[in-house]
Amino acid sequence: MKPNDNPAAAPRDARLSHPLHVTLVCNTAWAIYTYRRGLLRALTQRGARVSIIAPRDRTFDPLEQMGCECIDLPVASKGTNPLDDLRTLLALLKHYRALKPDVVFHYTIKPNIYGSVAAALARVPSVAVTTGLGYVFIQKSRAAQIAKRLYRFAFRFPREVWFLNHDDETAFREQNLLAHPERARLLHGEGVDLDEYAFTPLPERNEFAFVLIGRLLWDKGVGEYVEAARQLRARYPHARFRLLGPAGVDNPSAITREEVAAWEREGVIEYLGETADVRPYIDDADCVVLPSYREGVPRTLMEASAMGRPIVATDVPGCREVVADSENGLLCAARDAGSLAAALSRMLDMAPTARAAMAERGRKKIAKEFDERVVVQRYRELIRELTGLTF
Repeated sequence: MKPNDNPAAAPRDARLSHPLHVTLVCNTAWAIYTYRRGLLRALTQRGARVSIIAPRDRTFDPLEQMGCECIDLPVASKGTNPLDDLRTLLALLKHYRALKPDVVFHYTIKPNIYGSVAAALARVPSVAVTTGLGYVFIQKSRAAQIAKRLYRFAFRFPREVWFLNHDDETAFREQNLLAHPERARLLHGEGVDLDEYAFTPLPERNEFAFVLIGRLLWDKGVGEYVEAARQLRARYPHARFRLLGPAGVDNPSAITREEVAAWEREGVIEYLGETADVRPYIDDADCVVLPSYREGVPRTLMEASAMGRPIVATDVPGCREVVADSENGLLCAARDAGSLAAALSRMLDMAPTARAAMAERGRKKIAKEFDERVVVQRYRELIRELTGLTF
């Protein structure tokens, strides 16, 4: 079969002779478990075979308990060594030829690039999901320019390329990174389970707790958050500035645990470590903060708004998809600790009734625009179109 042949054109008996087999590939298994659990449940509960290919981490066990098959993948997320990337490509090619999945979904930059090429070589239909453009569109380094050339080459192979926000899709189109622009689709975020992230009232207490949730990266605006906390803590002694998420991760923009410890000793932030369940920490927050430089559509903000927490975020791609300024949160300038401090100050000075109204509007916005069930239906429709199989 040629790479562009449509498996859906196969005879009906051939299409139904085996259960649907879907493979998801990412640079972390944690991201698949955290962000796509609704999709995994929909697949496994209906008898589909699901293979997860990603670097081994602590989420392999819960993924396998859900019924998924987990396969370790070598990915040097920080590295630019061509030999490491070639190993990733060859490993994926080997897995695709052995597994023979009906369709592969790729997430994050290296799986998107090398996985798309490997899937074409293995004659497996694939879909590239750009979960956020990260350093490729934040920095202007030589590595970023190479990454764009690789995108331009690799994205000729997927059957569709999904974008989570308008800005990312526009950037790819304007920079001519799509060999087949007609294959681009807007997913508008990966959705949130509205039952799992239920609305809860804001805390009633004397202190006020901000929390930044996510991998601790400079690109997430953690440095600006810490500096804003320094500027505000004297004026607002009742304010708490918390960080929740892994430090020292495999990313060029990672913040080390030693740097976090220094902020703790300074007394400027409270580090909560990392968790598999963010809900208790959102529930215990008065406001969720994400001063990121660029996002796909940040799940942290969707989850926070679904649970009824006002948000402070940067006016950048991805964040402004979730936050309507002065409606369910406040927007500030990126890379600007002063602008962030001003927005946090506004939130602190706001009347409790105004924050409560923000919380209610946020829940309604998420229910209307980011319901996970709508996202799963998009997967269902595309899988049926590509393979002729349903789940």
